[in-house]
Amino acid sequence: MKLPSRVQLIDVGPRDGLQNEKQPVPSAVKVELVHRLQAAGLKEIEVTSYVSPKWVPQMADNHAVMSGIARQAGIRYSVLTPNLKGYEAAVLDRPDEIVVFGAASEAFSQKNINCSIAESIDRFAPVVEAALAAGIRVRGAMSCTVGCPYEGEIAPERVGYLAGLMKGIGVQRVDVADTIGVGTPRKVQAAIEATLGHYGIDEVSGHFHDTYGQALSNTLAALELGVWNYQSSVSGLGGCPYAKGATGNVATEDVVYLLQGMGIETGIDLDALVDAGVYISEQLGRPTGSRVARALLAKRAG
Repeated sequence: MKLPSRVQLIDVGPRDGLQNEKQPVPSAVKVELVHRLQAAGLKEIEVTSYVSPKWVPQMADNHAVMSGIARQAGIRYSVLTPNLKGYEAAVLDRPDEIVVFGAASEAFSQKNINCSIAESIDRFAPVVEAALAAGIRVRGAMSCTVGCPYEGEIAPERVGYLAGLMKGIGVQRVDVADTIGVGTPRKVQAAIEATLGHYGIDEVSGHFHDTYGQALSNTLAALELGVWNYQSSVSGLGGCPYAKGATGNVATEDVVYLLQGMGIETGIDLDALVDAGVYISEQLGRPTGSRVARALLAKRAG
C-alpha cells in the first residue's frame, strides 16, 4: 500500500456547498469565503456555476463573484458549465478550469438533466472543445458512481463506460463522486479502479458525501489506491437534494485533520480553515457542519 505523501484538495463550498441555499447569499460574502479559503492554503476552489438562474437562483451572481475575487498566482479557480451557453458566459470571467458533469446512472441523467448519458456527452463535447481551444482546463464530474437514488447500486462497468466517454471528448481529469453518500470503501475502490482503466492516477479525484458517515472511510480507501486529489466543502456545506435529510459534502476541515494525522502534506492551515468555516456558517445562521471544527472550537473556548 503506497499512500500519497501529499494531497491537493479542491474546496467546492462556494459552488456545490451554497447552490441549494434557499436564502440569497450576498456576492460579497461568497467573495470573502473564497478569499478566506485561499488564505488558508487552498490551491483549487470551485467558485460558481453558469446555469440558468431560473433553476439555480443562488448562482445568478456568477459574474459579480468571479470579478470580485482578488486572484492569487498558483491558485486554480474552477466553474461549472453545463452547456455551451453557460460556457460562453463563463469564459468572459476567465476561469482556469471548467467542470462538466455526467452521471453513471441512466435514470439519474434523465431526471437531473433530461437526457441519456450518451446524449449528455454529446452536449458537453462542443463545450470541452471550446475550452481546450481557449487554453482552459476541463474537469469532468462523474456523479452517482456507487449508488443512485433511482437505480440503487451502480456497477463499476457503468463508471468505466462514463469515464471512457469523458476521455473520448477530451476531458482532462475526472471526479469519482458518491453523490448520495451511500458508498463504502470496497465499492468506492471498484469505481475508482474502473475509472483508472481510462485515466491515470494523477487525473482522478474523489468526491465523497457523508450521508451515511462513510466519507472519511472512503477517502482512506481512495488514498490506498494512490488517489491524491479530493473535493470537499468547508464546514460541510451543501446538502444532497436527492436524499432526504442527507448531509452533503464531507467537510474540508475533517479531511485535512485526517490527512495531517496520517502525515500527509496538504499545505492547508487547519486553524485558518476552521475560521473560514465559522465565517460562512455565521453568515448562514447555523453552526459549522464540521465535527473537527466543532471539537477545535470547543478546545479554544476551554
